[in-house]
Amino acid sequence: MSLAIQILSGTLVALGTGFFLVGTLGLLRLPDLFTRLHALTKADNLGLALVILGLMPWVSDVFQGLKLLLIWVLVLASSATASHLIAKRAALGEAEEL
Repeated sequence: MSLAIQILSGTLVALGTGFFLVGTLGLLRLPDLFTRLHALTKADNLGLALVILGLMPWVSDVFQGLKLLLIWVLVLASSATASHLIAKRAALGEAEEL
Protein backbone atom coordinates (compact mmCIF):
# COMPACT_ATOMS: atom_id res chain seq x y z
CA MET A 1 0.00 0.00 0.00
CA SER A 2 1.39 3.36 -0.96
CA LEU A 3 2.24 6.09 1.50
CA ALA A 4 -0.38 8.45 0.04
CA ILE A 5 -3.17 5.92 0.66
CA GLN A 6 -1.94 5.33 4.21
CA ILE A 7 -1.91 9.07 4.91
CA LEU A 8 -5.39 9.52 3.39
CA SER A 9 -6.71 6.56 5.37
CA GLY A 10 -5.27 7.83 8.64
CA THR A 11 -6.58 11.32 7.97
CA LEU A 12 -10.11 10.05 7.32
CA VAL A 13 -10.10 7.95 10.51
CA ALA A 14 -8.78 10.92 12.51
CA LEU A 15 -11.45 13.23 11.06
CA GLY A 16 -14.14 10.67 11.86
CA THR A 17 -12.88 10.43 15.42
CA GLY A 18 -12.94 14.22 15.61
CA PHE A 19 -16.60 14.24 14.57
CA PHE A 20 -17.36 11.73 17.33
CA LEU A 21 -15.67 14.02 19.85
CA VAL A 22 -17.56 17.08 18.60
CA GLY A 23 -20.84 15.15 18.84
CA THR A 24 -20.01 14.15 22.40
CA LEU A 25 -19.24 17.77 23.30
CA GLY A 26 -22.55 18.79 21.75
CA LEU A 27 -24.33 16.19 23.84
CA LEU A 28 -22.75 17.53 27.00
CA ARG A 29 -22.90 21.28 26.29
CA LEU A 30 -26.06 22.05 24.33
CA PRO A 31 -29.09 23.33 26.26
CA ASP A 32 -32.06 21.17 25.30
CA LEU A 33 -32.89 17.69 24.08
CA PHE A 34 -33.58 18.62 20.46
CA THR A 35 -30.28 20.41 19.86
CA ARG A 36 -28.38 17.65 21.65
CA LEU A 37 -30.08 15.03 19.53
CA HIS A 38 -29.39 16.94 16.33
CA ALA A 39 -25.71 17.46 17.10
CA LEU A 40 -25.18 13.89 18.19
CA THR A 41 -26.87 12.18 15.24
CA LYS A 42 -25.26 14.38 12.60
CA ALA A 43 -21.79 14.05 14.08
CA ASP A 44 -22.07 10.30 14.64
CA ASN A 45 -23.35 9.56 11.14
CA LEU A 46 -20.66 11.62 9.44
CA GLY A 47 -17.98 10.38 11.84
CA LEU A 48 -18.82 6.75 11.15
CA ALA A 49 -18.84 7.39 7.40
CA LEU A 50 -15.35 8.91 7.56
CA VAL A 51 -14.01 6.08 9.72
CA ILE A 52 -15.41 3.45 7.35
CA LEU A 53 -14.00 5.26 4.32
CA GLY A 54 -10.66 5.37 6.10
CA LEU A 55 -10.80 1.64 6.79
CA MET A 56 -11.76 0.66 3.23
CA PRO A 57 -8.19 0.55 1.85
CA TRP A 58 -7.21 -1.91 4.60
CA VAL A 59 -9.78 -4.62 3.78
CA SER A 60 -8.42 -7.72 2.10
CA ASP A 61 -11.41 -8.62 -0.09
CA VAL A 62 -14.70 -7.26 -1.40
CA PHE A 63 -16.82 -9.04 1.20
CA GLN A 64 -15.10 -7.29 4.09
CA GLY A 65 -15.72 -3.96 2.38
CA LEU A 66 -19.37 -4.86 1.91
CA LYS A 67 -19.61 -5.77 5.60
CA LEU A 68 -18.28 -2.33 6.53
CA LEU A 69 -20.83 -0.66 4.25
CA LEU A 70 -23.61 -2.83 5.68
CA ILE A 71 -22.62 -1.82 9.20
CA TRP A 72 -22.76 1.83 8.19
CA VAL A 73 -26.21 1.45 6.58
CA LEU A 74 -27.58 -0.39 9.63
CA VAL A 75 -26.23 2.27 11.99
CA LEU A 76 -27.75 5.02 9.81
CA ALA A 77 -31.15 3.32 9.85
CA SER A 78 -31.14 2.58 13.58
CA SER A 79 -29.84 6.05 14.45
CA ALA A 80 -32.54 7.75 12.41
CA THR A 81 -35.25 5.55 13.93
CA ALA A 82 -34.07 6.06 17.51
CA SER A 83 -33.68 9.82 17.01
CA HIS A 84 -37.16 10.08 15.57
CA LEU A 85 -38.68 8.14 18.47
CA ILE A 86 -36.85 10.22 21.08
CA ALA A 87 -37.82 13.51 19.39
CA LYS A 88 -41.45 12.42 19.04
CA ARG A 89 -41.65 11.50 22.73
CA ALA A 90 -40.09 14.83 23.67
CA ALA A 91 -42.48 16.76 21.43
CA LEU A 92 -45.43 15.02 23.07
CA GLY A 93 -44.06 15.95 26.48
CA GLU A 94 -43.36 12.37 27.53
CA ALA A 95 -39.57 12.67 27.76
CA GLU A 96 -37.67 13.32 30.95
CA GLU A 97 -35.27 16.26 30.92
CA LEU A 98 -31.78 15.38 32.11
